[in-house]
Amino acid sequence: MIPQVFLVVITDPIGSICMFARFGSIGEWSMERILLIYSMAITAFGLAETFCRGFDSFPYKMVQNGEFDRVLLRPRSTVVQVMGSVFHIHRAARVLSGCIAIAWCLWQLQIPMTPLKILFLLYSLCGGMLLYMGVFIWTSGISFFSIKGLEWIYIFTNGGYQVTRCPMPYMPRLLKNIFTFLIPILAVSYYPASVLCGWGEPLWKGLLSLPAGIGFLSTSLLMWRFGVRHYRSTGS
Repeated sequence: MIPQVFLVVITDPIGSICMFARFGSIGEWSMERILLIYSMAITAFGLAETFCRGFDSFPYKMVQNGEFDRVLLRPRSTVVQVMGSVFHIHRAARVLSGCIAIAWCLWQLQIPMTPLKILFLLYSLCGGMLLYMGVFIWTSGISFFSIKGLEWIYIFTNGGYQVTRCPMPYMPRLLKNIFTFLIPILAVSYYPASVLCGWGEPLWKGLLSLPAGIGFLSTSLLMWRFGVRHYRSTGS
């Protein structure tokens, strides 16, 4: 499974790469810039996916089939139990390929990596991981109220990081606001990359990655607890 996941991650941005190869850079936005932001997002997503994949199948595996009733009877956190219900080590291939892409982009952009910059990069990836963990929990919490027509939630899970393939200055204002303030994917990808490479964004915006991740995860956990309190057992 690891080679397949690795291949999917590597081929996913092929369309963008071909576009830049054919038409060149968009202003100051080169292929390496876009790929760096995308790679930071997909690495953070891969870290969250490795540990939170149980939430991806939660609506159908636990709510629809009634397995969540047994989870409630156990003296452990429901979040921890759902997280541990599914663990795919091959998902780490997404993290590995993302890290390789980050290293390649930084090398192509000629960004010298000091120990402080490496710590900043890890700090940003940690914030991104917490954000995507929150996305998994938030989208799964919706299933406490409805399990029908939930396919749209994949826009925010598997499809959420795709927004980073669009240069921020050319992004529609609505999308920019949604992915900065509502689901702060840009706060854990674009702004840290801009600070890391010196693209003009202030340091404080890059440092928002971890608080944004913690804040979104905390909000998602509150929604999860609200859903658990209003869960109607399959036996009721």
